Amino acid sequence: MTERVLYDHNIIKRTLTRIAHEILEKGVNVHDLVLVGIKRRGEYLAARLQQLILDIEGVNIPLESLDITPYRDDRDRSANLIPQIQNSFQTSLTDKTVIIVDDVLYTGRTIRSAMDAIMDAGRPNAIRLAVMVDRGHRELPIRADFIGKNIPTSRKENISVYLQEVDGIDQITIC
Repeated sequence: MTERVLYDHNIIKRTLTRIAHEILEKGVNVHDLVLVGIKRRGEYLAARLQQLILDIEGVNIPLESLDITPYRDDRDRSANLIPQIQNSFQTSLTDKTVIIVDDVLYTGRTIRSAMDAIMDAGRPNAIRLAVMVDRGHRELPIRADFIGKNIPTSRKENISVYLQEVDGIDQITIC
């Protein structure tokens, strides 16, 4: 299979800048925002959004990372254990607007797991979703509030978001 580059570093940077502006224009008190990046690439995108919001608004939004592994619906539940919260947030999420940040929105299952983890950690006023790419094919009624790029795909295609912090390059590809 061949991989084709759809977007490069400049477009990713411009897209994140637009998302940061959209978050600020949503009408929520900037001091009530918390960014929660889903490990692995979502946490780096959230850190970039945090810096952009600081540059634009002069406010350092709290940033948290989230490992959704204990909340995945495809893990072995034979032990019938309640997921242990492995995400010790430094910021209280209660009464905040939490913005979940992830790289690709596909079936919605990762986001559902993230919402379960967030609700176990506190009672936010609202949960919003920011994604770099929405590729469709939802299995759950989940939609993003802030979308970098809509890239309709077939189920056989794969979208990859490469980030400098993880992969040494910023680009979005389709395979």
